[in-house]
Amino acid sequence: MAHAATTRVQEHIGDPFSAEPVIDRGQLEEIFQDIQDDLRYDHELNGCLNCGICTATCPAAHYYDFSPREIVQLLWTENLEGIYDAMQEKIWACAQCYTCAARCPFGNSPGGLIMLMRETAIKHGMESAKNVLRPFSRVMLKLISTGNQLAPDMINPDHFADWGPNISKVDAPLKILRKAIPMPTLNTTATAWEVNLKTSIELYTIWEMTGVLDQLETIDENLFDVITDIMDEKRDDWEDFLDEQDDEDDDD
Repeated sequence: MAHAATTRVQEHIGDPFSAEPVIDRGQLEEIFQDIQDDLRYDHELNGCLNCGICTATCPAAHYYDFSPREIVQLLWTENLEGIYDAMQEKIWACAQCYTCAARCPFGNSPGGLIMLMRETAIKHGMESAKNVLRPFSRVMLKLISTGNQLAPDMINPDHFADWGPNISKVDAPLKILRKAIPMPTLNTTATAWEVNLKTSIELYTIWEMTGVLDQLETIDENLFDVITDIMDEKRDDWEDFLDEQDDEDDDD
């Protein structure tokens, strides 16, 4: 679906009663353009009747200063400053349950639009993205460097004290729950499952080629450096393994 020739952009930029510094309009336009240029944008935003069904059924709206309808309206009217403001905090309240998409009579997906805004916030290195992702740096390190997530017994108050009081609620019978998983290799709580060296390198290459690592460098340069060092070592180990295989073939 092509964009309409006319514009819905609100010309007024800046709140005359706010002490916050005025954001350069060129920066606001660049941020919105990155959101709008995504191939998913025209599939997620088809219009808005301002009916409020999305907000009425949104779980996050019941607990946070958050409204899916507001997000859709900001994007539909091309309210550049409003979009920027929402990216500082509100977009991170969404639980990505997509109830909004299932209920919208226009077929909009506020949850999908928020995903685009989150990705753009990461691309532009916004402080909000850094703050939200910082507690998950160890999870990201584990996932990218080994190819798997955490072992369930690692989710406990001692390991993640910086996650706040909610981590204290993690008190499930992990050993029993883990045995319910049918795959024998997953029936463990002491460690996560082992990932093949070649698979780990392939995963890293995918993240590298798709720009995931570029985004990570924008958000957490130190974590990026650590992961890069780990994967360089893995690639060296893989090359050594291939050389050993070649030597064995020559001996045969």
